[in-house]
Amino acid sequence: VQLQASGGGLVQVGGSLRLSCAASENTFRRGVMGWFRQAPGKEREFVVAIRWTDGSTNYADSVKGRFTISRDNAKNTVYLQMDSLKPEDTAVYYCAADSRRPITSAIATWPYAYWGQGTQVTVSS
Repeated sequence: VQLQASGGGLVQVGGSLRLSCAASENTFRRGVMGWFRQAPGKEREFVVAIRWTDGSTNYADSVKGRFTISRDNAKNTVYLQMDSLKPEDTAVYYCAADSRRPITSAIATWPYAYWGQGTQVTVSS
């Protein structure tokens, strides 16, 4: 199973970007997919994830109201719409997925089994 992330780039403060994560198969249709990020010198942190079966989501407080996750069943793809970007959003963003179905409260700390390559997001001030 492979996860292919794309959509990163350079954007100014207040701008928008949309990341995509395409899974090579529909293994995660009963599980969960989401995004983490890692800024230089910092640990990787949870951003957001969506439980595929019912669309339940869990957002990090730092991105609530600015980021939106969505899914496309036909394409086995998850999208991350990032609006009102801030310099502190600068990081490498990683797509993650798991075929198991965590309860919503566990989504942020779940041991995701599959990871995509990172995509760089840089927000300039």
